[in-house]
Amino acid sequence: MPDYMYSLESRLSPEQRTVLTRVQELGAALTTNVYLVGGAVRDLISGMPIRDLDFTVEGNPFRFVRELEKGGAQTLHEDEKLRYAEMLFAGEVDGSIAAARDDFYVRPGTTPEVRWSTIMEDLRRRDFSINAIALSLNPASRGLLLDPTNGLADLETQHEVRALSIHSFTNQPVRLLRALRYATRMGFKLETRTQEWFDLAIERGLQETIPPEAAGNELRQVARDDKASAILKSWESHGLLASIAPQIAKRHPDYDAVTDLTRAKEELIGAGLRPRLTASGIAAALGKLSTREQVSLLQKLKFSKDEIEAVEALEGEGKKLQSLLAGSKTAAPKNAYAVLEKAPLETLANLLGKTSNASIRNKIRNYIQKWRPMRSELPAAAAEMESIGMPRGPKFDKLMEDYFAMQMSGKVKTPEDRTRVLRKLSGIKEPPPKKIKETKKKAGDISAPVAPAEAKRPPHSAAAKAGASAKSAPAGRAAKSKSGSAPKPGTKQAAKKTARR
Repeated sequence: MPDYMYSLESRLSPEQRTVLTRVQELGAALTTNVYLVGGAVRDLISGMPIRDLDFTVEGNPFRFVRELEKGGAQTLHEDEKLRYAEMLFAGEVDGSIAAARDDFYVRPGTTPEVRWSTIMEDLRRRDFSINAIALSLNPASRGLLLDPTNGLADLETQHEVRALSIHSFTNQPVRLLRALRYATRMGFKLETRTQEWFDLAIERGLQETIPPEAAGNELRQVARDDKASAILKSWESHGLLASIAPQIAKRHPDYDAVTDLTRAKEELIGAGLRPRLTASGIAAALGKLSTREQVSLLQKLKFSKDEIEAVEALEGEGKKLQSLLAGSKTAAPKNAYAVLEKAPLETLANLLGKTSNASIRNKIRNYIQKWRPMRSELPAAAAEMESIGMPRGPKFDKLMEDYFAMQMSGKVKTPEDRTRVLRKLSGIKEPPPKKIKETKKKAGDISAPVAPAEAKRPPHSAAAKAGASAKSAPAGRAAKSKSGSAPKPGTKQAAKKTARR
């Protein structure tokens, strides 16, 4: 049996793991069953990046919401009628918390009656089988996969998007857009019966009855998707763009802008950044409309005031940043870094995707690929600066900024360069090397060593004595002895010789 909790935790970012742990703790503390549902479980099983953490509780979700807000979470949208809250959790993690419910339709296509239910009933009332899977986060069943509609097979084997009811598109026509979005994003096809129901719904014109708010939410989801351009083309090929807005269907989405933004997003993600590009994605998709037309359309689609202002402000912020990066004030890397460090990631990605100025593009890429990693290594340099004797304080901080500027300019490439530059900046010279005292050798030590046995043995013969005398005699005398010359008469040496005879 697969260990889904292990797989999940290994795939989540540190911030997402923190949110998951906190929600589990709250479930235990509030004695409320809580489950991870929908997109997170679907993306976990299919191997796709996990973007959102959506939780369903069997009870009141707003107790969770209030507790999470104390830890820094923000509530972006709250629906008391559906007991649903769209959240931006601490660490900028997207997600939601909702109550388990069942939607009861008196007749197909009418407004449903909402009834609070168990998790199994909640899963069965969902749109497609691939979204009707949950993972238990409760202590007694943690990691248990709940799959009442066999969505696991559709994800792992069939690779199909399968609707759960013949009335699926009739009850919620927005599922026409959603079915194509899932199929395109995951590279799936519509299941045979689902394709028949889809074609019948299009033939009946149900796409014209999609509520503006629901269409707006689909546009919001596409704006964040890595395959936004492909999804928009799929919608256009099926005649569904008019469901978003007739003017988009006539002028077409700005596919080039969407593709450029997707590439910029990939560069940022590759550098370890996690940009939230909803506003940029919407602006790119609606790029062929004027700013006034974009604002009017977003109001019609029930976007919030903050969302509209974010889209509206993008163009002005991008021009301001472009002007700064093109000017002489950002010619030095340290000045360019200071400007880019303050720029919102969304503005950065938007400009990187749109600009044709090679100098500006290079500055942004240097910032995300080189300068930011250098900055993350600054604590190691600070520790070395402190170790060579520079005390921390305002001067210390100033020197570290100077060091960082030299590093960005390419003057620090090796650990040796780092030490040299830090000493130069601090004015602390390297201490002189310690002198090593050498013991003077005695004159007798240069002679060849005498074997211990020979050194202790006393000379016991005349030959030995003569040999010893020969060794100790000067070179000239030794030479004469070897030549065999006789001692002079009358000397002590001659007398001794006569006596021996």
